Amino acid sequence: MSEQRLAGKVILVTASTRGIGLAIVRRCAAEGATVYMAARNMESAAARAAEINAQGGCVKTVYSDAYDHDSYTTMVEEVIKNEGHLDVLVNNFGTSNPRKDRDIETTTFEDYIGTVNVNLASVFLTTQAVLPHMKKNGGGSIINISSIGGLVPDISQIAYGTSKAAINYLTKLIAVQEARSNIRCNAVLPGMTATDAVTNNLSDDFRDFFLKHTPIKRMGLPEEIAATVAYFASDDSAYTTGQIVAVSGGFGLPTPIYGDMIERSERR
Repeated sequence: MSEQRLAGKVILVTASTRGIGLAIVRRCAAEGATVYMAARNMESAAARAAEINAQGGCVKTVYSDAYDHDSYTTMVEEVIKNEGHLDVLVNNFGTSNPRKDRDIETTTFEDYIGTVNVNLASVFLTTQAVLPHMKKNGGGSIINISSIGGLVPDISQIAYGTSKAAINYLTKLIAVQEARSNIRCNAVLPGMTATDAVTNNLSDDFRDFFLKHTPIKRMGLPEEIAATVAYFASDDSAYTTGQIVAVSGGFGLPTPIYGDMIERSERR
């Protein structure tokens, strides 16, 4: 990629050794940024960073554990110590256990609140840690990776959906409260995306049923999510804040009977 929209920017991406997070790191590095790959598995992070750097990128690693709140602060402080500033934060961490995170009747409160807490803490606390540095630097961009599940209620994953809906609203609050400091905040909402997590946790039947209700009848690619993140990281979006952008192939837009209507029309 020849365009260097992100040249000179320092970007921190959490949970970024695989899937969407790794695609974001690659895209931002390709556009000229110095990218910090935050991860708990530092060996894996170092290997991924070496691969990208061998292709001309500038990727560094920093330790972060979503279940250790202190690491949010130390992660940010290490980036500031090394670079002197931080321009973009991508809050990519998010977790759910589909076997335990089910509906309101069968999900335990402990499993529910545990997922909600860790997913919200990863955005809230990391954002708190970067704000003083972005203000000192004259501004910045915060990008939260949410989910289409935060907009469209499902029959399962009640904790994950709750946390992502809260992140969508938190995104708007941050945008409003920090605009005076030239700090923007937007959210990117992936739909079903072709990552290892999807392959390992979702059955073929569920995937096919989901795509039946997706106007663009395929899974998204991590690189397509990363392209939207790169836009929000760049100055091209300097006048855009508080936006909740679904990158989901149109899932959630049509009438609920869309999938059945399409099937009937295709049989004719």
